Amino acid sequence: MTEDKIKEILPHLCYTKEEVDKLIAAAVAEARAIDEESMRLHNRNATIISMILGFTCLALFLDGTLRLLGIIPPFLDIDISIVDKIADKVETEVLPLIDQAKGYIPRI
Repeated sequence: MTEDKIKEILPHLCYTKEEVDKLIAAAVAEARAIDEESMRLHNRNATIISMILGFTCLALFLDGTLRLLGIIPPFLDIDISIVDKIADKVETEVLPLIDQAKGYIPRI
């Protein structure tokens, strides 16, 4: 059977090579468009999520640092401030060593 004879018998059920190539090219173009759109949406959503997580981590880090330094009051009576402990250690351990070193090191 020739191609023309097939087209006469089954006009809607058979395609030529050119028609199949056009259908495949259209499907590939549509798939690329869908892929580009989905990647654009994914990148936008990932950026927003990363910004939220980054801001949250930075805020929690800053909160902990300020609580550690005693600038922000304790949360639930859990005091993690180290400023008083450092001041006590300096007074009891470092200042006596500096007083001892006054005779050995000039300009102290």
